Amino acid sequence: MKDAKRLLNLMGTKIQIWLQHDLAEKLLNEAEKRLIDYEHRFSANSPTSELMQVNLCAGIKPVQLQTDLFTLIKIGKNQSLVKNSFLNIAIGPLIQAWRIGFNDARYPTGSEIKQLLTLINPNDIILDEIKQTVFLQHQAMAIDLGAIAKGYFADEIIQLFKQHQAKSAFIDLGGNVLTFGDCPFHDDGYWRVGIQNPFLTRGNIVTVLKIKNQSVVTSGIYERTFNYNGKTYHHIFDSQTGYPVSTDIQSITIVSKQSIDGEIWTTQLYGCSAKQAVNMINKIPGLEGIVITTNHEIAYSNGLSN
Repeated sequence: MKDAKRLLNLMGTKIQIWLQHDLAEKLLNEAEKRLIDYEHRFSANSPTSELMQVNLCAGIKPVQLQTDLFTLIKIGKNQSLVKNSFLNIAIGPLIQAWRIGFNDARYPTGSEIKQLLTLINPNDIILDEIKQTVFLQHQAMAIDLGAIAKGYFADEIIQLFKQHQAKSAFIDLGGNVLTFGDCPFHDDGYWRVGIQNPFLTRGNIVTVLKIKNQSVVTSGIYERTFNYNGKTYHHIFDSQTGYPVSTDIQSITIVSKQSIDGEIWTTQLYGCSAKQAVNMINKIPGLEGIVITTNHEIAYSNGLSN
């Protein structure tokens, strides 16, 4: 059984893929091809992407999509409509107004934000499952899948490997990790995933998780920021106010079977306090998590107590 590794620079991050299979290089080529395709079609920043055609036709006409993009938008809309969720795929107009994480980040005016709040209701994303079309009801609406796309991509790539009877594999999309099978580098067969210390430079970790056939997703307010008039703003927005959410959570890590579930919950839980987030994680079957607060405290769910 051969093994091979691939390092890629896509989606604004560094991607690592490792695979154990007799045709490892061939499968890695296919995985790379798919990731390049995903980056092009799902991007909210490329004017030629498939997703951008939906945004450009907002208020004008429905757009027919390929099954995978339609499926992710459907998942995103459903999760955006969950009560008190801080996940909202209709948040595109706010993201483009603030531009946090980009060189041209700015502080929108109050009147501008008030107007933008009328354009970010996920109920205004109209789906036709028979025709697989998406229609945004108002001009200037925009879908942004950045909060969930990488998890979906990771799940799809690992599913590809499973379909070809790979022995084991992992993919790391810039802090979004998904594993499959036994890790050959450790006698116990578990993969080790380091959790970033959100107060130090990348590579400094606070703890290491041991996982197998699981995903680890971390989201934080520390990597994409914007300073204005002496105050720091992050990229996780409150759809009720139009401003970055007020939170005592510096970073949140979710351990789950599917990577997209980790993406969903790391965003949804930013509307909670750190204590509420841990209590919520403890009530959800199949979910574990670590929360690090802005006061440098760390808490973890019951299942990680060992």
